[in-house]
Amino acid sequence: MKKVYLDNAATTPMRPEVIKKVQESMTNFYANPSATYAIGRTSKAAMEAARKEIASLVDADASEIIITSGGTEANNLILNSAVRDLGVSHIITTKIEHHAVLKTIEALQLRYAVKISYVSLLPNGDVNTTDLLNLLEGNGHKTLVSLMHINNEIGSILDLKTIGTLCKNNKALFHTDTVQSVGHFTINFKKVNVDFATASAHKFYGPKGVGFAYIKKNSGIKALQFGGEQERGLRAGTEALHQIEGMATALNLAYENLETETKSIKKIKDYAINQLQTNFEKITFNADSEKLNHNYNLLNVCLPISKEKASTVLFKLDLQGIYCSRGSACQSGSNKPSHVLAAVLPIEKLEKTSLRFSFSIYTTTDDIDALVKALKVVLTE
Repeated sequence: MKKVYLDNAATTPMRPEVIKKVQESMTNFYANPSATYAIGRTSKAAMEAARKEIASLVDADASEIIITSGGTEANNLILNSAVRDLGVSHIITTKIEHHAVLKTIEALQLRYAVKISYVSLLPNGDVNTTDLLNLLEGNGHKTLVSLMHINNEIGSILDLKTIGTLCKNNKALFHTDTVQSVGHFTINFKKVNVDFATASAHKFYGPKGVGFAYIKKNSGIKALQFGGEQERGLRAGTEALHQIEGMATALNLAYENLETETKSIKKIKDYAINQLQTNFEKITFNADSEKLNHNYNLLNVCLPISKEKASTVLFKLDLQGIYCSRGSACQSGSNKPSHVLAAVLPIEKLEKTSLRFSFSIYTTTDDIDALVKALKVVLTE
């Protein structure tokens, strides 16, 4: 039976070149980068070279790249410190952010009585910029705007430059979760007035367990965990150099091949749209996820099946070797409807079953054909 992996928004497989780099790093740079003897200094030099490479690829200074265990930790570091250390008393966000942002903000509201405002959304998941401007103008609080660049469930894309300008003009800080976009889109943090951003290597064919926070110079952000002086004193603990070098290699390869790989994945998405529409008359796409203004590697599909069949769809697809999801992998064990779809879909559509298919450089048209074949079985049973 053919195995078809269509959950790349959850995690991507590592490129062979990245695996090789990780192995080489573990072999050659085993010394602690904080050690003062020669092989420690060599490890430190390798780590800083990787940091500089990452910084150059996202238009940042090396000192602005803080290594973390991934996007969740990076988001927690920024949001917690913004309230605790920078005096932020008002956070503006949306109801379709990743739970690493939403749950952190909820905790901050309980602990510090922070005011939380949710920007209204358009039916396709885009942020209503008029509403955002109304929330920003004259609110009387030190404000942080936290909006993700690309939504991980429906693929809606935020105009970073426009939002950055709105924030700057209204003296608000701007934090964006770029976990789904770093390595997939050209990112120029300095040009879009972003104060804080986050990324995770396993989303762009790198290792799990490593990511970074972009923290603009002189921001005032302080440590979330304490110990040694690693990461400019912002993130204590011995750095995992093999993961950091793997991340730098993965990001470099992603941008080196960005144009050709983007075109390739777009073709796969277009083929998937065509095949799904041709073979299933009543299939629809949620929040316009099939449109050009949404992420090129993701489709959120609403299936024409009854509630009775809905609970077993993923299980039945799994049995046929099709691996996809209903939404964020972080919530895969929950029976609750997706919080993202709940925020943008009408009730009659929300009651139906929706699946997320996300593609990668390894996805083929044969994979899509296998998906269609499996869906035909599932939908007719």
